[in-house]
Amino acid sequence: MLVVNNLTLTLTRDLRTLVEDFSFSLQQDMKVALIGEEGNGKSTLLKVIAEPEAIQGYLEVHGEVITSGEVLGYLPQVLTRPMLEQTTHDYFNRSVNLDHFDHAYYYRLLKEMDFPENRISDRILVGNLSGGEKIKFQLLCEMLKKPTLLLLDEPSNDLDMDSVRWLEGFIRESKIPIMFVSHDEVLLERCANTIIHLEQLMRKRKPQYTVARLTYSEYVQGRDDRITKQTQVAQKEREEYQAKMERYRQIYQRVHHEQKSVSRQSPSVAKNLKDKMHAVKSMGKRFEREKEHMTERPDFEESIQVHFEDSISIPHGQVVLDFDLENLQVGNRILSRGVHLHVAGPEKVCIIGANGAGKTTLLRHVLDELRNTGTRCGYMPQEYSEMMVPEENAIEFLTVSGTKEEHTKIRTYLGSMNFTTEEMHHRILDLSGGQRAKLYFSKMILEEAEVLVLDEPTRNLSPLSGPEIRAVPRNFGGCIIAVSHDRKFIMEVFDRVLVLGRDGLNQVNLAEWED
Repeated sequence: MLVVNNLTLTLTRDLRTLVEDFSFSLQQDMKVALIGEEGNGKSTLLKVIAEPEAIQGYLEVHGEVITSGEVLGYLPQVLTRPMLEQTTHDYFNRSVNLDHFDHAYYYRLLKEMDFPENRISDRILVGNLSGGEKIKFQLLCEMLKKPTLLLLDEPSNDLDMDSVRWLEGFIRESKIPIMFVSHDEVLLERCANTIIHLEQLMRKRKPQYTVARLTYSEYVQGRDDRITKQTQVAQKEREEYQAKMERYRQIYQRVHHEQKSVSRQSPSVAKNLKDKMHAVKSMGKRFEREKEHMTERPDFEESIQVHFEDSISIPHGQVVLDFDLENLQVGNRILSRGVHLHVAGPEKVCIIGANGAGKTTLLRHVLDELRNTGTRCGYMPQEYSEMMVPEENAIEFLTVSGTKEEHTKIRTYLGSMNFTTEEMHHRILDLSGGQRAKLYFSKMILEEAEVLVLDEPTRNLSPLSGPEIRAVPRNFGGCIIAVSHDRKFIMEVFDRVLVLGRDGLNQVNLAEWED
């Protein structure tokens, strides 16, 4: 059994506490979703449980994590460079105990995951697998360990629709307890029966956690209702208090004025006024005591705020892209033939397809084509390191001119993305995946891009920010060409959905893949 006692996690760099006095016991029937905004410690908590040696140097840990008797399976959010540079054959052999290898179980998993056995090869590097293939390959290796406890950090990232549905069934039907982090609201709604919510209040100076034996939908609805009700009660009490205080001030001023005006030859009147003033002051003290017991305004972490300029607008029907590609290929391997993509303003087009179909490769071709036409493009790659210098900080990443006015604007945008002043100066290498995603959003906003090319844009963003993240591109006045497997994002944002297959791009009916 996993037991956590009074765990406190503090970042050594800026002494910010992520989790304080956290206690939790994982029961056998639990499917636990860790939720919270980016940088709040979700991935760190999983790492402390699964790989405590990996957090040395950047995290102070106090408290107790007991995993005695457990066989841990762990899927990290990001693979290290040495892991990526291994062949899939070597990675597999180092991960799996071949002395007790269950061949029947192995082939069953390959079939269920739809992962080709020939991708486990001494000629293929882990880093050359597609995003979805990496997830499936890691999960395959972990499940072959026959774990008694599974820790999954963003397991649905980059999985195609069929694989995500398989993952949902796998989590729900698993006989072992699972703790997982996911941005996928549908997966959370269908799989979680326990919620651990990590928050950072008071501009990330006060950590707070909540454990609830509820489904994700029940927890979010209950939280929203509680915040709304408490806000209304607190507001009403304050309005009533202000009305009382206004009456008190009027009475006080009247009695004070009468005291100043009374004649010294009227001692009895003066005494009456003195007694009245004493009663008035007693009333004021009573009101002050009432203030101390008023309902507190709810203290909660708000979702991020993202806003593109309203001035960005592409006229309806204006051709933005008319793209043809005879062969879509990686090296000598042809992935698709006869690819054609036509986009006119202000369309939002999403490309879906199986893992390894070439969606990211196609998106890069599209980006090159748009840039060649001089279009102002904003690009968010699937692998954030593609356009980031790890040693730069957030401000440096967004800086173009280096003027004082630009730096002020950058800080304002980062603040709206819930970056603290300290985090603005952290190396990109030390930021969470979600924080890096926010940097790309900020970059696109500051550059006033009129066409957004997005590769899995919501993959590392908190599901609690989902409604905000979906509203922004839906109301964007320019065009969007994206790859995504986020079902709510697709349903709420895009005008057209195209599936990439061996014979190019074909429009699909969303009902064909959306449950």
